[in-house]
Order: sequence, then C-alpha cells, then structure tokens
Amino acid sequence: MAALKITLTPPLEAENALETSLREAFESQITSLRPPFSLAIPSPDQYTLLNRAILHGVLTEPQFAKTHIKHLHAIVTDGYATFVTLLLGLVNHLYPKLLASVKTQLLWLTDQTVCVLGIGYDAVLISLLRQIVGADCSDGNLRLCSKLVTLFLEHWGRLLEDSPHVLSFALYTFLRVLTDHCRGGSVEKSETLKRLEIHLCVKIMREEFHLCLKIGRDFIRLLQDLVHVPEFRAMLKDIVFNPCVFNIVGFQFKDVAQIYSTRTSSRYSLLRINPDMETQLRFLLTSIKLGHQKRHQVWFAKKFLNEPDKEFVIIDIVRFICCAHHPPNEIIQSDIVPRWALIGWLLTSCRRNNVVANVKLALFR
Repeated sequence: MAALKITLTPPLEAENALETSLREAFESQITSLRPPFSLAIPSPDQYTLLNRAILHGVLTEPQFAKTHIKHLHAIVTDGYATFVTLLLGLVNHLYPKLLASVKTQLLWLTDQTVCVLGIGYDAVLISLLRQIVGADCSDGNLRLCSKLVTLFLEHWGRLLEDSPHVLSFALYTFLRVLTDHCRGGSVEKSETLKRLEIHLCVKIMREEFHLCLKIGRDFIRLLQDLVHVPEFRAMLKDIVFNPCVFNIVGFQFKDVAQIYSTRTSSRYSLLRINPDMETQLRFLLTSIKLGHQKRHQVWFAKKFLNEPDKEFVIIDIVRFICCAHHPPNEIIQSDIVPRWALIGWLLTSCRRNNVVANVKLALFR
C-alpha cells in the first residue's frame, strides 16, 4: 500500500528527508499498524520505526487516528520522547508545506501529547506559536490561532502546573497577534477568535501576573499597542495606579518599574519570527557581503513582505535583529552585511508613519 503524501511539494523540489523517513516507515510497518497488535516488546530500532509509522498513519489516516494513538500508548517506553521529537521536527521544518488535512491532524496530535504530558510537548507548543504568521488574516492562520487558544484554555490547569513558561510565551504571542486581528476590523470570522484571545490573555494576566513579569519590559510595549481594547486599557491602569491588585500569596508586585527593570529575553523575540524567516535573516547577516545584498533583500521582501499589511512584520524583524541575533567579533570585523544596514533597508520599506515610529522604538531594548 502506497503511503499518502503529507506535504504539497513542487514537482522539481526534492522530498524532505523527514517526510521520506515517515513514509518509508509507514509502508514497511503497515501490517503492524492494524489490529490485532503484536504483544512482543519492540527492539530500539523497531520502536523508532513504529513511532515514525504511527505518526505518518495519524497524519494521513484520520479515520484510524484513534486506533493509531492507542497503539502508541501501548508501545511507549520513553515517555513519548521519540514521538514528540518527530512531531517537533515536523512542525519546525515542514509545517508551512503541510496539507490542510495534515495540519488538522497535527494539531489534534499535539492536543493528545499535552494530555499525556509527553516529554518535550512544551517545545512543540512553542514551535507552533512561531508558525502563527504576523499580519496574516488568512483562514489557515486564523485556524491555527483558534486551535492553539482553545488548547491553552482547555489544558490551563495542566500547563500551569507542568509548564507555566509556555503560558508566558502564549501571552506574548497572542498580545502581539491581537494587534493584527484588531486592526483587521470586526470581520465575523475573526471576531470570535479575538474574544477568545482576549479571554486567554486577560486570564493569564489577572490570575498569574507573575508570568507577565517573565516577559519583561516588552510586556508594556504590547499593552500600549492594545490600549484601545477596554480590557487591556483597564489592565494598564491597574499596573500603573493600582499594582496591589496583582498581589497574591508568595508574590508581591510593587510598581511598573519592576517590569521596566527586566530586559525581555531573546526567546520572546524569536516567537514572532518563523523558522524559515529566521534562517533567511541569519543567512543575510552571516554570509552575504555588504554591497551584494540587494538581490537577497528583494527576494526576502517578495517572500515575506509582499502584502501591504506585511510591513507590520518589520517591527518583529527589527526586534529579532536587535535582541536575538548577536554576531561574533569575526563577523562584526568583516565585510558581511552589518545589522544597521539591514535595519536601514527595512526602515525604507515602511510606508506608514506609525509603523516607522514603532520600528524605531523596536531598536531599543
């Protein structure tokens, strides 16, 4: 039986190695994936092969997904580490190319790994947060946002106890994404999502304010961008004028200076740059000589900044360049494109005055 494809690959593009390994494992283990399952304990190699086959089976055979996941539960011996690692690789390297039906199954699988607290599930959630494209109100992007918001709300208690840092990352992401969704107006398809996102963010801020402090001073930047939303305007007022409302047993919030004194970690800046964009930016800043970057910039703009609203992504790109990319001395002293040159080009790509102002603000850590 030939395995179904999981990605939409152009005819002349080579198949991804991970996809190939999953497909070949599925084809070789197809008989083992149908009940009755073997009661024998698989060898390490066989175990890895079965994990790959089951992952491919869940993604391409939705009708057998529950059977496959029960099979996984029956054979797991490493706390789901092997399976979650495969899932993480899929999200990091193939998510934008996945077929819509496969993305649906992948998000269902993510929910299942959270349910069993599979080792490394937090990395999968963070990677999925990075796949949310800024300034993009397409159906696929909104669907990803909706699924993740719902997942965080449904597994609130579990995540709060086991991986509270994931909620901090989620707060940063959805506060940033909300600026895009609010700017899009009250389109019916996004209005429900906006309410869900606001509910999640307010829940984190009101009930677990200490997670906001982990973000640092960028938390205030994000709130200021959303000051037109009543819930966040009230939140900002409480932070400035009534900080004691956030005090709980074991935690005391003194004043807004407590937030401003904390530098935002580069891990948060990375959240708004998807892996593909990060790769291209790092390539520009580590391999291209100054004076030879124009065609690379044109290509980058066509791929990532090709729509009017995409210029809002420039704010996140500049934050990434300033906070998350630190070239070594060898690069700084060479003729490789310096960060200031790339930022200067990005500034010239901005057409709105408010975007220019926010990009300039993004320069400061």
